Amino acid sequence: MSNQLETRRIGFYLLIAFGYSWTIALIIYLTGGLVDSPPLVEGAPITWAFILLVLYMFGPTLGNIGARLVTKEGTQNLYLGPQLKQGWKYWLLVWVLTPVFVLAGAALYFLLFPQYLDTAVFTTNSLPGIPADAAIPVPAWVLLLAIVGSAVVISPFVNAIAILGEEFGWRAYLQPKLRPLGERKMYVAVGVIWGVWHWPVIWMGFNYPGHPVLGSLAMVWFTFVIGTFWGWAVLRAGSVWPAVIGHGILNGMASVPLLLIAGEPNPTLGPTAVGVIGSAFFALAAIIIMWKADDSVAPSVQQIEEGADLAA
Repeated sequence: MSNQLETRRIGFYLLIAFGYSWTIALIIYLTGGLVDSPPLVEGAPITWAFILLVLYMFGPTLGNIGARLVTKEGTQNLYLGPQLKQGWKYWLLVWVLTPVFVLAGAALYFLLFPQYLDTAVFTTNSLPGIPADAAIPVPAWVLLLAIVGSAVVISPFVNAIAILGEEFGWRAYLQPKLRPLGERKMYVAVGVIWGVWHWPVIWMGFNYPGHPVLGSLAMVWFTFVIGTFWGWAVLRAGSVWPAVIGHGILNGMASVPLLLIAGEPNPTLGPTAVGVIGSAFFALAAIIIMWKADDSVAPSVQQIEEGADLAA
């Protein structure tokens, strides 16, 4: 891996990734935004905004591909190989800790703000979104556990293609390109850039409805801490797939804390993982990673394939 910052390639990457995604955001805004977007088909629950949000996610991948084509970089260091011989423990670590951190962050939030915890799920057979008179053969908390289980086991596969649209750009291209800054600065830079990339949809009410300014700042914090955790795993595994797994689980579990909400808590704090308190355990992991980070230049994917030791 080069010690030099490839500013030209980074510039083309950012131009394409932001240009494409922010154009999609403008289309969403001009066609009703997230709230008043027309249905894809008359009477269908899926709106054009939902489809466009999925397309929005592919900006980073288009940036990767476009920058490689424009600068004639070729296909080296794609980070698409699984590298399981060296990286399996990082796959496993992300797979286990991502859902644990999400649930622990929600638990911490409800511990600090118990007035926003709806305990009905533990005492009745009802969940938000399910009619009260619906016949549910098991307690609601069992359904809640089933939702968590499916998010952990199934979501990484169901969400893989859309998630790869982001991670093939952020973790598989931008992160290695910023590695000459040193590991710590790399995590900060990728986290801030990734957070700012979300801003147009945040301003339209995504993740933090009613809090466009604080939500923008909270998103940058969230993408920094979670991107540091996943980026650390990708760097040492030599593969983008740990981040795809973690991101897929996170998206699958995004609504779980919302099933326990009573009232209207401030979403910039929690209980979901995008809140500052909800992301507390990702933040703790990020602090530890930053403390122990190695600012020497990391081996390339080819070196990892040849057995370079990244255990440090």
